[in-house]
Amino acid sequence: MTFGAVERYRNTKAWDWARRSWVGDFVRAARIGRRNFVKAAKTCPYELWSWVRSENLTLPSARQLAQALAAMRTSSDDSIEGEIAEAPVFVLSTGWRAGSTLLQRILVTDPRLLVWGEPLGEMMMVSRIAEMLSDSLSPRDLDLWYKQDGVPLSSLPTSWIAALSPPANDLRSALRLLFCQWLAEPARRQGFTRWGLKEVRLGATEATLLHWLFPRARFVILSRHPYDCYQSFADSGWEYLYYRHPEVRIDTIAAFARHWNRLALDWSQLPAGFPGFRIKYEDLINGKVDFRRLEAWLGIEIHEERALSTSVGGTARRSRLSWFERLIIGREAAAGMSALGYSK
Repeated sequence: MTFGAVERYRNTKAWDWARRSWVGDFVRAARIGRRNFVKAAKTCPYELWSWVRSENLTLPSARQLAQALAAMRTSSDDSIEGEIAEAPVFVLSTGWRAGSTLLQRILVTDPRLLVWGEPLGEMMMVSRIAEMLSDSLSPRDLDLWYKQDGVPLSSLPTSWIAALSPPANDLRSALRLLFCQWLAEPARRQGFTRWGLKEVRLGATEATLLHWLFPRARFVILSRHPYDCYQSFADSGWEYLYYRHPEVRIDTIAAFARHWNRLALDWSQLPAGFPGFRIKYEDLINGKVDFRRLEAWLGIEIHEERALSTSVGGTARRSRLSWFERLIIGREAAAGMSALGYSK
């Protein structure tokens, strides 16, 4: 058939019917299948070799940070006047493509609340502060810090003041002020009375820090099956992501799965009574989340139907991951999947 004949045929009702019927679906599926096969043949050796060579990222645990914060011996929250009234909302998910943006849009249907979306995410400000505070002082320097509180100001010229530092409460207040000036004040200038942030990189360690700074904060913790998370990421066309720029890049299946697994396991480190509300993406899109309970717990009014009425940012095109993608994710995220009740 000549090119001209094909073009004439495309303008007929028969062509239009075939394109809209199962015939068209079959042809499109065959084309996608061929592209996926070619792509898998190219990427499989690279991904398997990267999996063998890659190393796990070592970060401070929530327990480690909690012990370090306790060692600082800050005063009780009641003694810090006017500084604990903030009640931010932190939306934290198990990595990318877990539905955190959808949940963020649902929460901001309350016009009083502004939830910032991964502000300066690649900078990892919260994580770097948490890492800095985790076992950052030796027992000797901690002891010096405690003892200096009793040094009278009049005796400074004749005292050992080489390691003179402000009290721990002032450090805590300064860090709290950093987040208030960075996130709370810009929200208030826009007319919002509540604020928060959504992040895909932060886990229980960072949540421990944020709770130490803001005792009235609320944490909404979102998870999604890692197969679906990675499929949405891979089908989006993004080549890589950064956990922390520029040194920690998520550019392989193993790196993506390990990030998901670390966050999924991380939440088990939080103590009983931690102010967290857990949601699965699968329940979110299937109408199984009790939004009335969530809004009462957060102290806001949620109009979820408004946000759920519009689809934003969908990327998954394939019906199933390739065998080596499932193999790598299934191995690297096995512990996290078991902890959250996801099957392979």
